[in-house]
Amino acid sequence: MESLLKSQCFINGSWKDAENKASFAVTNPANRDEILRVADASDKEAREAVDAAAAAFPAWKNTLPKDRAKILREWHRLILKHAEELASILTSEQGKPLAEARGEIASGAAMVEWSAEEARRYYGQTIPPFKSGTRVMTTREPVGVVAAITPWNFPHSMITRKVAPALAAGCTVVLKPAEDTPLSALALAALAEEAGFPKGIFNVVPTSKPASVGNVLTDDDRVRKLSFTGSTEVGRMLMARCAPTLKRVSLELGGNAPFIVFDDADIEAAISGVMASKFRNAGQTCICANRIYVQKGIYARFAEALQKAIVGLKVGNGQETGVTTGPLINKEGLDKVNALLKDATSKGGRVACGGKQSALGGTFYEPTLILDAKPEMRLSKEEIFGPIAALYPFETEAEVIAMANASEYGLAAYFWTKDLGRAFRVTEALEYGMVAVNESLLASEAVPFGGVKHSGFGREGGKQSLDDYTAIKYTLFGGI
Repeated sequence: MESLLKSQCFINGSWKDAENKASFAVTNPANRDEILRVADASDKEAREAVDAAAAAFPAWKNTLPKDRAKILREWHRLILKHAEELASILTSEQGKPLAEARGEIASGAAMVEWSAEEARRYYGQTIPPFKSGTRVMTTREPVGVVAAITPWNFPHSMITRKVAPALAAGCTVVLKPAEDTPLSALALAALAEEAGFPKGIFNVVPTSKPASVGNVLTDDDRVRKLSFTGSTEVGRMLMARCAPTLKRVSLELGGNAPFIVFDDADIEAAISGVMASKFRNAGQTCICANRIYVQKGIYARFAEALQKAIVGLKVGNGQETGVTTGPLINKEGLDKVNALLKDATSKGGRVACGGKQSALGGTFYEPTLILDAKPEMRLSKEEIFGPIAALYPFETEAEVIAMANASEYGLAAYFWTKDLGRAFRVTEALEYGMVAVNESLLASEAVPFGGVKHSGFGREGGKQSLDDYTAIKYTLFGGI
């Protein structure tokens, strides 16, 4: 097979340029070199993609689940076969270390495999009749055309966790990938083509004009479902635009994850947990540790051990051996991290290590530890989305629960303790869609991923993964 590096839109099973021949550059955040120029889709291409998906939907809906599963399994096989090239493309356009990129490819492939398995298992029910001479049943049917809008921080796995369940359920899809990272999406489309996807069931429209393309997807009544991962601000706007056509909406939005370490915790394990959660993808994840609360009895010891671990990280180009921390995605990301650090230090935060742009320049930033963080700091209220760990001391269980819940977000939370009673109490008290106890990596294709409050709604993964792409039809049979 030829290279998976593609530059055109993928619409109705064909590769095509934007009609006006417009394109935009995709650059490597590690060195700002141009990787490729990609077709810059407009509202015209977006409408063509919706036309194709709408036309393909009736046949795909009526394709036997086992046959949909067979095609998805072939997609899964090809993703694994080309995992190294996919990882290289991902690192080049997004910046994360190659080892992390390989992990993301494996995670994305797992979601495709899981969805193929679930395609045959989204069952209806038979219900005891409520009057004589009748039978009652429910079936689950695909909702129709799905619009998927995905972010730049996980440009492979965020696509498969939306597209694969939608296709498994019998829906067709129009995907708008993030403008910073469209190459992973187009590579997945190339593999979908090789896997034998019928024309029109999966369409990809890269663009540097997300509002123009997004408006087509939200306004067209034939699009019956929107799935979006991104910021809470944009999620609110998309939801408002979907209201007139009463689309189903799934939103996986911002996070502000608390990471709580009680004084009876295994400190070494908790340090490892912080490092895995906080510094993965240079801190650019929606579920990474954002506020690290450490009980005062172990605060000094924990801070010293964490600082030692952070200093051991290696910043650099993700393609280089041994690099643990890649660049931030763009200058806007760098500017935000600098602003958050300036605000924290002005309010009494102490920089134990890092705290500035890396000597490598560009958007590289030194992994940073801030001690004695306070709730009034911006980094306590906003997603940091960078390699800054901020430690907050606390005294009591009740105090830290109140601090952890004092956020509009409710995506993920973590805490570490050896007390079984506390494990249940704190889990039940935390206002978050996902809680990890003595663990730091909680995402998997086998579990329902999603949040509450301003972190959105809907679940991706687990047996719930197809739910948001299907509607329940109730049928009453009389005259029996």
